Amino acid sequence: MVPMLILLTGIAAPAGWAREAFTYDRVAAVVSHPLSRLLLFVVISLPLFHWAHRFRFTLVDLGLKGARSTIAIACYGAAVVGTVLAAFVLISL
Repeated sequence: MVPMLILLTGIAAPAGWAREAFTYDRVAAVVSHPLSRLLLFVVISLPLFHWAHRFRFTLVDLGLKGARSTIAIACYGAAVVGTVLAAFVLISL
């Protein structure tokens, strides 16, 4: 699912291959459905936590072993803040 989203929004839309698919009216109609909002929430929040986990262990592997808990709080805290922000934006649409 994510590779298809990357292909559509990262390659096809900027290249102009799918101009009619990404008009404001079509995107607004898709995002207005609750299941689409749930899918967008998952597509936004899961990569945030994946980033937090990978970034945390990258920093620890680079030698910041003494600040493990601080790094964990900062990384996962940022993921939580991003998830809450995404939920707020998607609910307010």
